[in-house]
Amino acid sequence: MTRLTTIAALLFIGTFAAATKHVALAQGGSGPEIKWEPAPAVFPSGAQMAVMQGDPSGTGLFTVRLRLPDGYRIPPHTHPTDEHVTVVSGSFAVGMGKTFDASKMMALSAGGFVTAPANEAHYAMSRGVTVVQVHAMGPFAMTYVNPADTPKASTQR
Repeated sequence: MTRLTTIAALLFIGTFAAATKHVALAQGGSGPEIKWEPAPAVFPSGAQMAVMQGDPSGTGLFTVRLRLPDGYRIPPHTHPTDEHVTVVSGSFAVGMGKTFDASKMMALSAGGFVTAPANEAHYAMSRGVTVVQVHAMGPFAMTYVNPADTPKASTQR
């Protein structure tokens, strides 16, 4: 009986240690523990970004969150890899195509999910302050359909 109890205790400790390791990788909702910074210059001014996991400039999987002000627009653009977007809070409208057309956008609320396929033009807009989570394979790249939509690098970022 003692041997069985010892084995059970070791299994429990091993399971607890493994679970603790995974919990250490978890990050909470949208509170102060998330480090928000201005989004990279490839985004229109006004967005904030927090890297949740990985390195968007690297070659592996990454996860970021974007905090967007009300009415924030991302003009039609493409990415070289699939982009998976989950709405954390607020309302996020997404459209597919090379021209921004608000009448053809799909509105997503908190919990909504969309995948923009690699090399397929798409665009987006927030309604209210909105937080979205994006995960994809790096390196992250964004090419605007209309080069004139590419934001100018700003010292105010």
